[in-house]
Amino acid sequence: MRTQLTSYVARLFAGELSVFGGPATDETVAGHIRAEQMSLVLGYSVGIMLANACNAVVLAIALWHSPDRTFALVWAIAVAGTALLFGLQSHASRRITKPQFVSRRAMHRLVRNAFLLGAAWGIVPMAFFANASTGGQLVITCLCAGMLAGGALAFSTIPIAAIAFTTPLFVGIAICLGRDSDPAYLLMAFLVVVYGAVLLRGVFVNSLAFTRRVMRQLEAERTVRQDPLTHLPNRIAFNETLDAALKRLALSGEEFAMLLLDLDRFKEVNDRFGHPAGDEFLVQVASRLQRCTRAAEHVARIGGDEFALVMSNLTRPEEALDLAERFVASFAEPFLVEGCEILGATSVGIVLAPRDGNTPLDIMKNADTALYRAKKAGPGTVCFFEASDDRASRDRKALQSDLEGAIARGELFLVYQPFLNLGENRITGFEALLRWQHPQRGLVPPSEFIPIAEETGLIHEIGEWVIRRACATLADWPDDIRVAVNFSAAQFHNTGILQTIVQALADAKLAPHRLEVEITESMLLSKYGSAVSILNALLQLGVTVALDDFGTGFSSLTYLRKLPFSRIKIDQSFIRDMLVQPDCTAIVKSVISLARDLRIGVVAEGVETADQLEYLRQIQCDEVQGYLIGRPMAADQVPALLHSKKHRATYAA
Repeated sequence: MRTQLTSYVARLFAGELSVFGGPATDETVAGHIRAEQMSLVLGYSVGIMLANACNAVVLAIALWHSPDRTFALVWAIAVAGTALLFGLQSHASRRITKPQFVSRRAMHRLVRNAFLLGAAWGIVPMAFFANASTGGQLVITCLCAGMLAGGALAFSTIPIAAIAFTTPLFVGIAICLGRDSDPAYLLMAFLVVVYGAVLLRGVFVNSLAFTRRVMRQLEAERTVRQDPLTHLPNRIAFNETLDAALKRLALSGEEFAMLLLDLDRFKEVNDRFGHPAGDEFLVQVASRLQRCTRAAEHVARIGGDEFALVMSNLTRPEEALDLAERFVASFAEPFLVEGCEILGATSVGIVLAPRDGNTPLDIMKNADTALYRAKKAGPGTVCFFEASDDRASRDRKALQSDLEGAIARGELFLVYQPFLNLGENRITGFEALLRWQHPQRGLVPPSEFIPIAEETGLIHEIGEWVIRRACATLADWPDDIRVAVNFSAAQFHNTGILQTIVQALADAKLAPHRLEVEITESMLLSKYGSAVSILNALLQLGVTVALDDFGTGFSSLTYLRKLPFSRIKIDQSFIRDMLVQPDCTAIVKSVISLARDLRIGVVAEGVETADQLEYLRQIQCDEVQGYLIGRPMAADQVPALLHSKKHRATYAA
């Protein structure tokens, strides 16, 4: 009972009409309604406060010859000064962007101030009417009537504030009129009661209509500014929130932080469980994220699996970090979707305004840059934007711009690293490796430009060029030589890759088995579910498929069972240490034995010493590749290597 009473009182003094039988609202909607009410009051307050100051001066003049002159003067100075101060504050507040949410506490302060102002005027008839002249009494009567009307107008949308303001005035008038038994005063009392009833009824009618209008407006805006899946604010609403925060920053210096979130491995959820499960996953994510925030803050969904939040009234950067860590921690428990437990994670990039920017473009760009660094660091990472990030971002964009025309300018080229068949002691193929010779930067490592190509979609154009160039080059080599081409994960997200391969083989008049596709299990199969169907189609076509970096992924053995690979390539990290670390030795021997049982060819990468080569020969590895066999070479050097008889003796030694 006590809890219910406390809640009722809190809602009453927060101006909620549900306590008077009006429409019930949740706290979010109520906060928006309070924001509209507060904005309207601030619009009236400057004029009302000036009127208060003017009225106080008029009263002091009217009572100048009264015995209460000194008290009236002190009262007038206090009221006029306070009114002017409130008027200046209201004027400053109006210059700042209208808030989207106002708390109950702020409304409580408004009701308290309304009561104090009403009490200041409620003193007037009690303290000054009896000793005033007839003219002074007339002035007091007019002022009290005017303040009643003005207060009702100022608080016409907030009944409790109107009651708080007018009640002291009614009490003061009642006490004043009750001192004298003159029938005229009784008639005046009657008129005051009627007058007050009409005013308060008008306040209730107006406030109810206002509240319903705001609720309809919010509902209409919600359809435009709300994400239909998660019911969070969408990009439009977020942009408005960001613009409002920047305006407050410019006008009042109110600092804020922006947090940009991206879900890790969301693509895997869609590929593994389907899009309906992915949608349900997003709904649960949205719910968890929103529970981490304050009532006045709303996480927005601004992209497929991207979320953002503007954190206003920031006093310390640690506040933004704390919120980001709460976001990350909210993913600790698995998500239950369609009876399956799904593990999720998020990375967060944070920018601080004005330190990291004071325009929407700068804020978003720098947040994206910070998020990129967080994602590179691994799932669950939080990163603040740093100046070095901006330099790195500019360098990446410049590199991206240069990469867009690299094919047309002839800056990309292929080099070929040989495979040696240990059983036949001869070169049986080459791996085509992409290189970029930049006119100013020099030779750009693939580790720098391939990720950019994947992110921007340039990988599709570059990948097609690599396939065509490798097949055209292979056409000039002996028929028993194959070429292996590395495929990016993003390429297998494009079903057109199959047609590209078929066309390249036809143009070069090559048998399909001479082309080998190399994929990495950890990078490819766990990320794109469509890869399995594309690889099956390639195998049916006759193209051979090799599983690269075997042993470094999470489920290599599982995929050996799913797909009939032609070869597996043992990662060079195992080959490098196999003669000095027993665990690496055991792994290499086990993989070769497994491949033999499954009738799959096996290639050892990174062979650099004669001892490594001899050991691999002893344990019957099929093929080897590495600097000992041959470094990557230009296509015009390959014929000389293939026709040379010296290499046979070297490899046999």
